[in-house]
Amino acid sequence: MPRTLAEWLSYQERVNPRSIELGLDRVREVWQRMGAPAPAKRVITVGGTNGKGSTVALLEAMLGAAGQRVGAFTSPHLLAYNERVRTDGTNADDAALVASFERIEAARGADSDDAVPLTYFEFGTLAAIDLFARAGVDAAVLEVGLGGRLDAVNIIDADVAVITTVDLDHMDWLGPDRDSIGREKAGIARAGRPAIVGEAAPPVGLLDALAERGARVERAGLDFGVERHADGWRWRHRDGTAMELPDPALSAPVQYANAAAAIAALHALDGDLFMPSTLFAAACAGLHEVHVQARLQSLGGDPELIVDVGHNPQAARALAEWLDVQPPVRTHAVYGALADKDVAGVIGALGARIGHWHLAGLDRATPRGLGVGALAAILRQVQPQATFDAHADVAAALAAARAAAQPGERILAFGSFFVAGAVLAERDD
Repeated sequence: MPRTLAEWLSYQERVNPRSIELGLDRVREVWQRMGAPAPAKRVITVGGTNGKGSTVALLEAMLGAAGQRVGAFTSPHLLAYNERVRTDGTNADDAALVASFERIEAARGADSDDAVPLTYFEFGTLAAIDLFARAGVDAAVLEVGLGGRLDAVNIIDADVAVITTVDLDHMDWLGPDRDSIGREKAGIARAGRPAIVGEAAPPVGLLDALAERGARVERAGLDFGVERHADGWRWRHRDGTAMELPDPALSAPVQYANAAAAIAALHALDGDLFMPSTLFAAACAGLHEVHVQARLQSLGGDPELIVDVGHNPQAARALAEWLDVQPPVRTHAVYGALADKDVAGVIGALGARIGHWHLAGLDRATPRGLGVGALAAILRQVQPQATFDAHADVAAALAAARAAAQPGERILAFGSFFVAGAVLAERDD
């Protein structure tokens, strides 16, 4: 009997005993059995600790504004798995995903004794490549799931690689420091092809690894940069190209860096698609039209509800920077975290900017979730003066925040895709 999409996803979580298994041999073997389809004429791969999803969305919007048919692969999803695979801004439907999973299952030899074991993420990566190839998109933007060098996305040789930022996250898999993590992320670059580095002070390990790979490195602050002013901002490149641009539709100061890296990636593409006049028009339209859920997304109301997927110290520092330029009103945080995250680092980065914490346990939502008792213990240790209340789940924490917050104040829900997804799901009910 044919499986539904929900049944396929449940099956994929069971078929490989490891939820994460880095390495390219297995996924490459299945891809080659499928005919090694190229996802698009042009491919941009986006890796980094934070900013990947926003940068993918910016590239998707700019390429679309230039008249390109665009496929975008991102992860994780917030409300529905279909969000991970988009063609021309439209999520893949259940039937298309199911048909692709059936092709992948046949290629991996599921009924044989030597079937290739794929992870949940590897199934999804292959499905995105398969569906983009069948749709005949002009450009594909592929977001790295974890690291870079051994991530399933890296079976594709990208025309341009973008590395947004490098910070401490997934250290059990990628290494104990920024240099080690940077080396892993550099693995998406290819010899002789552009590698866009989106932060001005990247770790030496990243730069060394890019040099070893022979990539054509372009660095923020050195080869391209941002100059902000009252009426917008200016993007400039070392070759003399400069553009006066509107502010990004996405909130947060960090989005200027993401936008600058996205423009640098398009500028680096060979051919006549992005001559200066074309790039300027595409950048302006893309900056105006870009949308991505749960990146300082305002859900309105009074008190205003803001939702964000920030889940590590670097993301928390970006949240702090955003809060510092907002009206100085009391902020109620709805916060939950996964057990493998640096919760102390997140809390420390926000510090006294949070007026009251509404802590949410995530252990009911996912086996990786941190229980509210453990979360409260970390908060007490890092911020002994902080006030908080504890709740079993996000729904209860959000209800408490809404009851406590006064008109004119704000509620900031963040800490995990599970927090953001729960808040957005409630809005859609």
